[in-house]
Amino acid sequence: MDERIVRFRARTVLAVLGIVLAVAALLQVIWLARQVLTWIVIALFFAVALDPFVNFLMRRGIRRRGLAIGVTYLLLAIGIGGLGATFIPTLVSEVNNFIDAVPGYVEDLTEGRGRLGFLETDYHLVERVREAVEGTDLSRILGVSGTAVAVTKGIVTVIVAAVTIIFLTFFMLLEGPRWVERGLSLVPDEKRPRWRRIGLEIYATVGGFVAGALTIATVAGITSAIVLSVLGVSYAIALALLVAFLDLIPLAGATIAAVIVSTVAFLDSGLTIGLVVLVWFVVYQQVENHLLYPVVYSRTVALSPLLILIAVLIGGSLAGILGALAAIPIAGTIQVLFLDWLRSRRETEEPIAEVPL
Repeated sequence: MDERIVRFRARTVLAVLGIVLAVAALLQVIWLARQVLTWIVIALFFAVALDPFVNFLMRRGIRRRGLAIGVTYLLLAIGIGGLGATFIPTLVSEVNNFIDAVPGYVEDLTEGRGRLGFLETDYHLVERVREAVEGTDLSRILGVSGTAVAVTKGIVTVIVAAVTIIFLTFFMLLEGPRWVERGLSLVPDEKRPRWRRIGLEIYATVGGFVAGALTIATVAGITSAIVLSVLGVSYAIALALLVAFLDLIPLAGATIAAVIVSTVAFLDSGLTIGLVVLVWFVVYQQVENHLLYPVVYSRTVALSPLLILIAVLIGGSLAGILGALAAIPIAGTIQVLFLDWLRSRRETEEPIAEVPL
């Protein structure tokens, strides 16, 4: 049997090696810049959410886009300030009351009395914690090189992220239309209307996702406030605002809110109310994940509920919170491109000539 020798040119080998190295370098850059990329994605969502209102102001007489964006920012700041003036006093009062109540909870736990007393009398939790603390180097945990640096770094990161996202959103709103036109100018004239239509459909998809996320978070906050108020849980308004804020984070946000609120309910209102709150959050999360998410996004993003659920699960498993956040817009974009491809294919297909019998 004759042997077959396959030879590769040195240029081909070098080209393949160069492509592999370039892809590896690109993935490394993406990994190193993942925090900044997250800020860019968040700013893009904000820009898409605010752009319709900016265009509305421009149609109503504010011709300069920069001025319309400034007015939008001003109105948004006034709205946030008004909301804060309404809820912040109650929020501060409830947080202060909770902080004042913490020493009492600790004392009850230590002396084995009150709602948390069973943890000491039955499980000797205080002794176990004391033993764990005595065997731990607190200087490493509480020292400058540990918690203090981490907390300071976290605060600085949040401030930098907020300022960066605000400016990124502003410049995306300001220069977005020009970037779109520059991109369309690279497309041949005969194909430009088609790609403009695709861009508008993708824009509507991302905007629908932002509107859907805000709707779901609002529903979560309102229902939480009603349930907590009916059950007589203290700090109901503050906890409901926390639920609405955390619910903007796909998948993980609602779980974190449920843990925090249920813990406060156990500490403040006892075992029965705490269990009721916990069960309600578990049920609500199932309704939100399997009913509210698909129904709302199927209307705002025009995706089927099954595709939305599959997209969120796949995005979350691949890239965590950021993947779940971007899964629905990406799925909507893929659907727009696929439907346009089908449409163009049907238009280019020649009709089959009928043969007379």
